[in-house]
Amino acid sequence: MSNLKASTDVLVVGGGMAGLAGALALRENGADVTLVEVAPAFGEVGAGLQMAPNASRVLKRWGLLEKALEIGVQPKHLVFRDAITGEELTRQTVGGEFEERYGAPYVVIHRSDLHRILLEACQEAGVTLVNDVLVQKVETDGDRARAYTAKGEVFEADAILAADGLKSTLRAIVASDGPVNSAYVAYRGTVPITEETPAADLEDVIVYLGPNCHLVQYPLRKGQLLNTVAVFKSPSFERGEEQYGGVDELQAAYKDCVPAVQEALKNLATGIRWPMYDRNPIETWVSGRMALIGDAAHPMLQYLAQGACQALEDAAVLQDAASNRVFTAEGIDAGAWEDAFREFNETRAARTARVQRTARIWGESWHVDGVARVLRNMLFKSRGDNNFQYNDWLYGRNEPGAPAEVPAGAKLVEA
Repeated sequence: MSNLKASTDVLVVGGGMAGLAGALALRENGADVTLVEVAPAFGEVGAGLQMAPNASRVLKRWGLLEKALEIGVQPKHLVFRDAITGEELTRQTVGGEFEERYGAPYVVIHRSDLHRILLEACQEAGVTLVNDVLVQKVETDGDRARAYTAKGEVFEADAILAADGLKSTLRAIVASDGPVNSAYVAYRGTVPITEETPAADLEDVIVYLGPNCHLVQYPLRKGQLLNTVAVFKSPSFERGEEQYGGVDELQAAYKDCVPAVQEALKNLATGIRWPMYDRNPIETWVSGRMALIGDAAHPMLQYLAQGACQALEDAAVLQDAASNRVFTAEGIDAGAWEDAFREFNETRAARTARVQRTARIWGESWHVDGVARVLRNMLFKSRGDNNFQYNDWLYGRNEPGAPAEVPAGAKLVEA
């Protein structure tokens, strides 16, 4: 085949969080891994993200948690407040008993910093990284899979991971669906923390809940930056407009909020807004020698702060499944990829579907008004600190669909 570009054990399509995590996990198993990315250079846009213990445990497994802690922040509490009155509704201490219960810390980190940590880990592990590659089609034929690019190149592999995100092209192989418009958009911003920055709450993740809007603030980069995210229901996005020419919608959404929220809006970068989509859960992520991973498989709304977390969980579970079936003590059994992908799919699909659906419901509860808001506030205020009944299913170490516990830095099979 004259246009054959490369042959590899595993081809990963997409260089975001899920792609890098999947590439690293399988490389640690001993696979020859090639990752292709459509952008001319690797990088990640956005601002902060929250790494709950179910994700930081995965970083710990790969020996990367300390790097995240060196650049990230461990908040003391998660705090929810009413955006109209400013009253505190509930808080969760995320050190001490919380960290001990879940086996890892809660960390907030800049998206670009986590992406860099994963990218550098892939480079050090020996993953082949190729930029400026647009994969348009994947075909699986018996024991091989092929990815066809816009430039006419063909990448061949024993297995392919499709990590091409929310608007995945390769998802069409297993599902005929599309992104779902949530009617909500986000503006984000990071600003330096200075002496003029109000000292209150700089050690916490703060969420203000308002009718049809909310606002999140927390520190980044060892307390040097303040991250702010404003999310609100957008009439223009409901009409299908991803971008919008002014900030009148933003200002109108928060007009009744307390001064602390109004002041925080000044931290936002208003040149671009982030339309919020997800997709409906699907049961099947696999076609032959190709499997979806991350947002390509289960894009979710941001209310549980689990998008990147679930991508890392995916990679760890796939690592376990491939170790059990493909990369065995007897050697590499390339013919077992279908079984490994099936185990991965069956282990993960129900859990991520629950996260997707719960994120939608959680977001709805944040944005209610009237009697529903009164009842929501009463429920939140009835919850005491270190009440884990709402956290265990998501953060617990042994929940169905979570990765198996592996010592930090352990490799399942030597390359």
